Amino acid sequence: MRQVNVGNIKFGDKFPLVLIAGPCVIESESSCLEAARRIKSIASSCKVPFIFKSSFDKANRLSVDSYRGPGLSKGLAILKKVKQQLKVPVLSDVHCAKDMAEAAKVLDIIQIPAFLCRQTDILLAAAKTGKTVNIKKGQFLAPWDILPIIKKVESAGNKNILLTERGASFGYNNLVTDYRALAIMRGFGYPVIYDATHSVQLPGGKGACSGGQSEFVSGLSRAAVAFGCDGLFLEVHIDPKIAPCDGANMINFKELEILLKQVKKIERAL
Repeated sequence: MRQVNVGNIKFGDKFPLVLIAGPCVIESESSCLEAARRIKSIASSCKVPFIFKSSFDKANRLSVDSYRGPGLSKGLAILKKVKQQLKVPVLSDVHCAKDMAEAAKVLDIIQIPAFLCRQTDILLAAAKTGKTVNIKKGQFLAPWDILPIIKKVESAGNKNILLTERGASFGYNNLVTDYRALAIMRGFGYPVIYDATHSVQLPGGKGACSGGQSEFVSGLSRAAVAFGCDGLFLEVHIDPKIAPCDGANMINFKELEILLKQVKKIERAL
């Protein structure tokens, strides 16, 4: 498997499990810094390498009335402060090819949203920044369908690639995790992340917004680590019940700490 470096953090089957975590969307500078500070402290105490994630613009929200975030300029300024003050790498999803160059000035990892994972122009623009590209496999794809997407990024000379599994569509307003996908995608030679919080999402489950089943996040995460993955992607909020985006599938800081202690034991056992 290819080793992927993000600052001092290394992804790959010879390296410790990496945590990518943070609130779904940037709500304010203060809340973003506080979330990053608390997650960093928890991750450090559990000896888990940590990358902060939060979205500056959730352009794929179901309703036109849904909160999307502060936007490109303000959002990147906040993520830059998180990066500089807390000395952690930062990740965010980018929905437009034209925003890639600006985003690359701040982000350590550019994430391709699941709904856009086959969009050639977006993939090539991300690849050409030279940054690590995290491709979230669309819930409408089989795991082997990720290979042509990998080839698109590689065609631009970028082999700093992470792949993320986030469940597959199963019936109406529901997702299911097939853990075979982790092994299949790892077989393509790149580290694979398991996105536990989006895997319990119920897309459009509440009509104008998505629902979720956060009570299953910990169990699915433990199973993914036991099966074999290189990192966990978890959306974390101080109080998911009041989060403006994806609250139904996020976990809180206490749940995160318990979960990280559990998966570290599994990792040691393996």
